[in-house]
Amino acid sequence: MNTIKQDTICALATAPGSGAIAVIRLSGSDAFAITETIFFPASKGLKIAQPEGHTAHFGLIKQREEVIDEVLVTIFRNPKSYTGEDSVEISCHGSIYIQQKIIELLLEKGARMAEPGEFSQRAFLNGKFDLTQAEAVADLIASESKTAHQIAMRQLRGTYSNRIKDLRTELLNFASLIELELDFAEEDVEFADRSKFVDLVNSISKEIEKLIHSFKVGNVLKDGIPVAIVGKPNVGKSTLLNALLQEEKAIVSDIPGTTRDVIEDRINIQGTLFRFIDTAGIRQSDDTIEKIGIERTYTQLEQASIILFLIEAEANLSLQKIKNQLSEAKINFESDEQKVIVLINKIDQLKADNIALNKQIETISISAKNKIGIQEIEASLMNYVQEFNIQSSSIVTNSRHIEAFNKSFAALQQILFGFENGIPTDLISIDVRDALYHLGSITGEITTDELLGNIF
Repeated sequence: MNTIKQDTICALATAPGSGAIAVIRLSGSDAFAITETIFFPASKGLKIAQPEGHTAHFGLIKQREEVIDEVLVTIFRNPKSYTGEDSVEISCHGSIYIQQKIIELLLEKGARMAEPGEFSQRAFLNGKFDLTQAEAVADLIASESKTAHQIAMRQLRGTYSNRIKDLRTELLNFASLIELELDFAEEDVEFADRSKFVDLVNSISKEIEKLIHSFKVGNVLKDGIPVAIVGKPNVGKSTLLNALLQEEKAIVSDIPGTTRDVIEDRINIQGTLFRFIDTAGIRQSDDTIEKIGIERTYTQLEQASIILFLIEAEANLSLQKIKNQLSEAKINFESDEQKVIVLINKIDQLKADNIALNKQIETISISAKNKIGIQEIEASLMNYVQEFNIQSSSIVTNSRHIEAFNKSFAALQQILFGFENGIPTDLISIDVRDALYHLGSITGEITTDELLGNIF
């Protein structure tokens, strides 16, 4: 088991590089004493170890008589700090030279450079938060959209981990009765009600199954929802991509087959990140390079969460014609796995305005060239996101968590199999322990040095 190190660590807490300010963090038992050796407060006679926590003090950082910078030093007393230890944050000017010089002085006075993730590791080891919350810190820092931020914040605030702990506690209570039975095996007694235990395992299995299914959703919401723009050559796919991105990202030409490779860019729509992918036009071609592009189009189709399928506007456009084109492109508009939106492009060129459509397929009439219908497309994309109900659902975004959920789910299924087939209690108890172990590994109730090393 990893133990809490007693030495004092320091590191740059802000992004590397020059800027208006930088923050250097110091944490450990000697944080105050080390800071005192280089910090000279404006308030005469002030000692860093004396003031209350969560207070800031102006002064100078000096190397002997040389002034390095004017700084603001903020004090955090244990246990009311990020790491749960005595901590100091030095806010200095953002010069790279000043940052390096202050860190150099701290190292000279007895601190050491923090290892990657060590501040968060100490916070976990000191009981400031569990593993899922520690991982949420990294997700919060990396969040590029409102949606990713919301998911990370829910995890950071413990909503997600508390539910996992509740599930584990329910299972643990019954498991203790099973273990008690093993101690009285010779007396042939039952402390655990088998039917209630089966109901509990079924209930926990269903909740874990929901969490497993949420992983695909969580990943795309975190990294950007993949949206493939698909259609025949010269139907306006690149023009649409440029209209959505509001920049000339893709080459637009009247020559069919101009887009021969996948072009991708990201855009934030109302706080949600989308990855738009302009694909090569789908058609029969003898051009070797274009054929490779078309093959990549089909690969992107499989990976996309949303498909924007473009067709050209024409008078009396029938539902059957749309279905035929979707079929030719190997797109299943009835799939539960993907949202398909048919975009009827170039409506500005349509002389008649009687496009006859059935509501069986979602369609939006647009002119990519004139940016008509772009807001309607964005609204439809946001409807897709709102269906996930992020605010009230636990969504898994971490691959370590999903692996543990899969293993715990498998163990729970083995428990049910054991009860159904009259397998001895001592063998069933192995599967119970297995399920408890994997659930505990998610929040950190069960840890190993290897696990902590991989996370931090």
